[in-house]
Amino acid sequence: MSGPAATTLLVASRNAKKLTELRRLVVSEGIEGVTVIGLDEVPAFPETPETGATFEDNALVKAVDGCAATGFACLADDSGLEVDALRGMPGVLSARWSGRHGDDEANLRLLLGQMSDVPDERRGAAFVSACALVTPSGGQHVVRGEWRGRIVREPLGENGFGYDPIFVPDDDDMSGGSVAGRTAAQLAPAEKDAISHRSRALEQLLAVLRDLGTGS
Repeated sequence: MSGPAATTLLVASRNAKKLTELRRLVVSEGIEGVTVIGLDEVPAFPETPETGATFEDNALVKAVDGCAATGFACLADDSGLEVDALRGMPGVLSARWSGRHGDDEANLRLLLGQMSDVPDERRGAAFVSACALVTPSGGQHVVRGEWRGRIVREPLGENGFGYDPIFVPDDDDMSGGSVAGRTAAQLAPAEKDAISHRSRALEQLLAVLRDLGTGS
């Protein structure tokens, strides 16, 4: 006799690296009975532009759209970098800071240029992730995770994506270990998953995700 069918969880993203990271986090947390798919695995549907004033606004809009269009529970993440010296920018504009959405290299170089005269002691920043989970039954859950660190002057590392090559996490953020001055792009995937902004947000949704897997 076969077991119960897995619950489909739609992750509202076409960013292959972000989708891989979110899938990895779901697996590492032992979420059972949930099959994770991305937007490229469902028929196209109208998507509301990400024009919200906050990460939470954008994440919730994406999750609502995905759930309504497919009938699946939908998890959406909106994330970015808030730089202290830039008064919290690029913030929700992180993915299109250079004017071209998703051009990581251009975004990174523009940010470094804007911070070229900022002294080391004022280069604090935080990665922020807002995760929204919307279920077909009408449930809505929105959470936020932050990862403090600083901006270095040149990109380092080949892992990760976005601004990872110029972000060095605060050492005391590494539970049971040390990031030893490495950028987020120099961390192994498992190291990043353990301490990132996205993992901190998802930790707050674990109970809901586990309920999805059990059909509760």
